[in-house]
Amino acid sequence: MIIRDIKNCNYFQALDKTSICELLHPDRDNEDLKIDFSIAHAILNVDESSIAHKIKNSVEIYYILEGNGTMHIDDDSEDVQPGQVIYIPANSNQYIENTGNKELKFLCIVSPMWREEDEELVKK
Repeated sequence: MIIRDIKNCNYFQALDKTSICELLHPDRDNEDLKIDFSIAHAILNVDESSIAHKIKNSVEIYYILEGNGTMHIDDDSEDVQPGQVIYIPANSNQYIENTGNKELKFLCIVSPMWREEDEELVKK
């Protein structure tokens, strides 16, 4: 049985400037994970936004846990809140803003799994 707890996770700043904790990633786990996706917990502070970026070859799903924000995908923007899931097609320009008065917390599920070389920053 594999159980991960965000209380025991090491956060780092991702390329897009969100604070990320990788919960499951087949390339980095010592366990023999039979999955082809990765999942991370992300945090954006009040009045912050991620930097516009795209993941060239993977679909990404955000699941909003806490806080409020605005999601931007290509030319579309929508307000988001807890309980909502966001589908981000591969190779889409994307960023998310924290528009609330507390941390914006969300899960990032990437399929196939996130790889550093697959992500790049873009101009808004």
